[in-house]
Amino acid sequence: MSVPLQNYIDGTWTDATSGQSFAVTNPANPSDVIGSFPDSGPTDVDEAVEAAANAQPQWDDRPAPQRGKILRAAGDLLTERKEDIAHAMTREMGKPVFETKGDVQEAIDTAYYAATETRRLFGRTVPSELPDKMNMSIRRPVGVCGIVTAWNFPVAVPSWKILPALAAGNSIVFKPSEEAPRSGLLFVQTLLDAGLPDGVLNVVHGAGDTGSTLVAHPQPDAVAFTGSYDVGTSIAETCGRLNKRVSLEMGGKNPMIVLDDADLDLALDGAIWGAFGTTGQRCTATSRLICHESVHDEFVEMVEEEAQSLVLGDGTDANTDVGPLINEVALETVTRYVEIGQDEGATLSLGGARAAVDDLDGFFFEPTVFTDVAPEMRIAQEEIFGPVLSVFEVSSYEEAVAVANNTRFGLSSAIYTDNVQNGFRAMEDLEAGITY
Repeated sequence: MSVPLQNYIDGTWTDATSGQSFAVTNPANPSDVIGSFPDSGPTDVDEAVEAAANAQPQWDDRPAPQRGKILRAAGDLLTERKEDIAHAMTREMGKPVFETKGDVQEAIDTAYYAATETRRLFGRTVPSELPDKMNMSIRRPVGVCGIVTAWNFPVAVPSWKILPALAAGNSIVFKPSEEAPRSGLLFVQTLLDAGLPDGVLNVVHGAGDTGSTLVAHPQPDAVAFTGSYDVGTSIAETCGRLNKRVSLEMGGKNPMIVLDDADLDLALDGAIWGAFGTTGQRCTATSRLICHESVHDEFVEMVEEEAQSLVLGDGTDANTDVGPLINEVALETVTRYVEIGQDEGATLSLGGARAAVDDLDGFFFEPTVFTDVAPEMRIAQEEIFGPVLSVFEVSSYEEAVAVANNTRFGLSSAIYTDNVQNGFRAMEDLEAGITY
């Protein structure tokens, strides 16, 4: 599936007004160049926001179920194009095709969900305390939404933000990640082919400066962001100062608890997928494994044996289990954290180095396990965003929960136990937005 590698503003594909561009390469094989993309500046952002603001009233005037028909058509097209988009995504950001197919499927599901919700934008009527008065509410769009997303789920995450916003009658200025811009464009092209009017969805490419310009622009009425904790915090400060609505999806340091009565085979599947799926480059990745002392040694051995069997390689190869890190900076960051863990006194039990994979010069890193980790160590507290698992040994459910909650993050968590009471206790005791 081809798509212009340009900005998309008010129905027109265009380069950055500065003429500047940046290159994107395949992280499994950096000599494979995906293409050059516009490095947008303030003028490009201004034009995109103006186009969105001009188009929004007409989009809002369209009956919501009619907007839903376009979203449903987009879901149908995504279904038809799933295979092509998945392979393009793997080439651009590295994770195996079986994962990128799941990424596209999430967008498909979101398209159908958002389309259905256009028939459920209910208001409310409320009894009035005054005579001859009626109280009622209706749902209204916010206006122009600035959407800034990460590279690790370059179709799924934009779909979560863009499709519901469109369903509600908002217009969009979208800045895809500079690490996976073509994947974002394939998603956008699908919406255009489904019949989205000019100006309702606009795209500006660029790095962090472009995103900051969009966030700080006075016009967008709301901002949605997926990315790092530090950047998200900065965006929250900017939006607070400008009185903008803001939605943030940031980092995690997610615990997985394995109690003494757990099904270890089931837990093994969760640990391997959670820690090393997407090469650990997920905000919901399992980065902390908390094991009861009675199963600690056995389970760590199981994890390490399974991790050693994982096949690293180009994600387009059907035999590949784990793809590369996204770029050289990520490779250097993960390498540095391995050194930090060793300096802090944790035991490097498995991996810990760049991996050589066939003839590929990509950014591959061995699945890595640290044991003897203390809760206050940096590798236990800071998001590494790589295939690094820190293991803790505890003596009770209560200690496991205390270790799990000892973090500034609170994104996802998991517990493996055959005791339903402990499972239900964990729902309340674990301070995370998600508990598996």
